[in-house]
Amino acid sequence: MGFVNLLVEPLGYEFMVRALISAVLVGSLCAVMGSYLVVRRLSLLGLVVSNSVVPGIAVAFLLYVNIFVGGFISGILATVGLGWLQGKTRIKEDAAMGVVLSTFFGLGILLITKIQAERKVNLNNFLFGNILGINTSDLITSAGIAAVVLLAVWALYKEFLLLSFDAQWAEAAGLPTRALHYAMMALTALTVVASMQAVGVALTIALMVIPAATAYLLTNRLATMMGLSVGLGVTSSVVGLYLSYYLNLSSGPTITLVSGLFFATVVLAGPLLLKVPTGSFLGRLKGMVVLEGASGALRPPEPAPPAPQPEGPAAATKPAMRIVRDSDGRLSLQPDQPSGVER
Repeated sequence: MGFVNLLVEPLGYEFMVRALISAVLVGSLCAVMGSYLVVRRLSLLGLVVSNSVVPGIAVAFLLYVNIFVGGFISGILATVGLGWLQGKTRIKEDAAMGVVLSTFFGLGILLITKIQAERKVNLNNFLFGNILGINTSDLITSAGIAAVVLLAVWALYKEFLLLSFDAQWAEAAGLPTRALHYAMMALTALTVVASMQAVGVALTIALMVIPAATAYLLTNRLATMMGLSVGLGVTSSVVGLYLSYYLNLSSGPTITLVSGLFFATVVLAGPLLLKVPTGSFLGRLKGMVVLEGASGALRPPEPAPPAPQPEGPAAATKPAMRIVRDSDGRLSLQPDQPSGVER
């Protein structure tokens, strides 16, 4: 059987066509949101959100409500609860994430186990995915959610970019940073809900983080990183789909493993293929990259600033700087001069 026949033969089945469309949607959607999570170093928060939708799925099933709605509400509640723990208690961020993740996921597994025992139904597909079992209704719902998320990212791209660059600078520029953060987490929850039928809530975070982390090693610009991440995510999903079909494997873990193989290839062969010093490449691998400016460029962190000099005439003449927005909406730094002073 030729290579072309290997690609075309499965498409004679309607379930395979639906699965292929879903693979492209999920691979693109997870890659876009995953880029923000990786750049902002919020991968663990993405894990919290993805696993927190499980109790919502179970409750929605019990109440005969759309499971997509239940999962989304549960993810939002987890995000709000996490923010409350961080703001109102002495618990540190990592501990708060552990508490929320364990509580929501444990509750979800308990409910799903009880439902499966009493009603003789199988909800494991929502945990580990079954892209070959997606029906037309699920595909339409996932496509609608993906459209909403991608449109929101397009509309808020500049705001999300500035938030990822420097939250304090974004706040000084007048952006509602807290609202933008929760909006990003809401979009992450929607991404998980749209992807859970394909790869499962337990593995959605892998499809968000691994392609984005792979692209993170290959470029120094956020926009390029997103494009590479989408390409890697779609390729991983499609290749994993075909492997699961021909080898009779579970689709979610197979897609995740293919994505992991791409990452391992870049890690091992990146310095040779990109012709960059191994030390520089490994430095980026350790996460030593931050956003530079609102253009979305990435660069290694600057060395520590010199010790502050004693105050004197020179210090007194140094003008203060302020952030201003021009007529086109661009932000820049300008000397803060009092009104009436000639420039």
